[in-house]
Amino acid sequence: MGLQIYNTLSGAKELFVPLKEGEVRMYVCGVTVYDSCHIGHARSLLTFDVIHRYLKFLGYRVLFVRNFTDIDDKIINRAKEEGTSAKAVAEKYIEEFKRDENALGLLPPTEEPKATEHLPEIIELIRRLEEKGAAYRVNGDLFFAVDRFGGYGKLSRKKLEELQAGARVEVDERKKSPMDFALWKSSKAGEPSWDSPWGPGRPGWHIECSAMSTKYLAQPFDLHGGGRDLIFPHHENEIAQSEAAFGLPLARAWIHNGFLNINQEKMSKSLGNFFTIQDILGRHEAAALRHYFLSSHYRSPVDFSDQALDEAEKGVERIYETVDRFKHMQPGSLDAGQADAALLDEFRDEMDDDFNTPRALALIFEEVRSLNRTMDERKASSVAARARAVARCAEALGLLQEPPEDFLARKKRRWTEQQGLSSDSIEAMIRQRDQARRQKHWSEADRIRAELQEKGITLEDTPGGTLWKVK
Repeated sequence: MGLQIYNTLSGAKELFVPLKEGEVRMYVCGVTVYDSCHIGHARSLLTFDVIHRYLKFLGYRVLFVRNFTDIDDKIINRAKEEGTSAKAVAEKYIEEFKRDENALGLLPPTEEPKATEHLPEIIELIRRLEEKGAAYRVNGDLFFAVDRFGGYGKLSRKKLEELQAGARVEVDERKKSPMDFALWKSSKAGEPSWDSPWGPGRPGWHIECSAMSTKYLAQPFDLHGGGRDLIFPHHENEIAQSEAAFGLPLARAWIHNGFLNINQEKMSKSLGNFFTIQDILGRHEAAALRHYFLSSHYRSPVDFSDQALDEAEKGVERIYETVDRFKHMQPGSLDAGQADAALLDEFRDEMDDDFNTPRALALIFEEVRSLNRTMDERKASSVAARARAVARCAEALGLLQEPPEDFLARKKRRWTEQQGLSSDSIEAMIRQRDQARRQKHWSEADRIRAELQEKGITLEDTPGGTLWKVK
């Protein structure tokens, strides 16, 4: 069948054929660095990380660009509030973003450009638009003339004559049309500015992405992505200014992830339901947050709750426990040998349907249950290829980013601390039991097992040693 991607531009699933064989060029709009990233950002970041990973799983070389908006009204306002510079605010939150990026286990982009480091490209693109009559000056500001681009509204399916100045559209009586948008803003006292042919100023929000995506990926490129909230006006405006400047499509396909609510309400600081990525990762594993989002299709809305995240964490544990169990039953065989081709084909079939992660996860968990039943029967040798396939599928989704023993040891430490127990004391009791078994003191071995069971701990004896987990 091949990879089918839902293209927002066409409103339909389309067979993905990259412009260059074996290579995918993808641009995803990054964050405006004026505050900590929240879990709405996490959904978008994890969505495109999985797309990035799956394209690599398919064998593509992926050129992935994700930008930083490091000059913007919000950054300037935050700098005024904090009595510092816009540059200091941006640098602070870029560093914080990078910590979040690492904590979430994201693959690094090929390029991670900043708007302030690409002023020559931005100015050249604006100059080109002015030459083509698609931009006009008003007292040192430059605006894009929406009526000069006949395809305006094709991404959001909005008709130009029906559009009104809305919440995300700048209202400025100097504009010829309320839908025209700023390409260049003249400088105000105390604000950062750069020299330009139109005087000192700074770029508008939309123009930076067009300039940076064109620099690193050329035009057109394969995929452009972001949150659903960016379809209008940001992505609509990117299309208008880029295609007006070069007469070519900006991107072949547009991918947008759905909205996130908190307990069926929109996330808002005023409602007290605003959670940063750091808030969530202070209480839950990053793998649990990833699993939680992957359990819904990326285009679907998601309702976030701690209870749902708790369930997602249990699911991740099951995958890690199964892989760890197999490694102990058949040491060294997970990384050596062929993976089950039929299972990998089934995984590809699910993911090729517009990155259908819920179906792919269902396949993984069905196989996890089957593997555990087989291992219960002590038939580990018959599941080696399937276990390798499960591990490869989970890795393609970013769910196995550390050795299972490390993940499970950390979970055990947290649990034992909550219960007032010590991992060291539990391990010592297991060693005592192992010694009793070696000496064939079965009653003592049974006594230790029963004592651990009373504490909520179950044991499993494998060729690679005794495993323990909490009930």
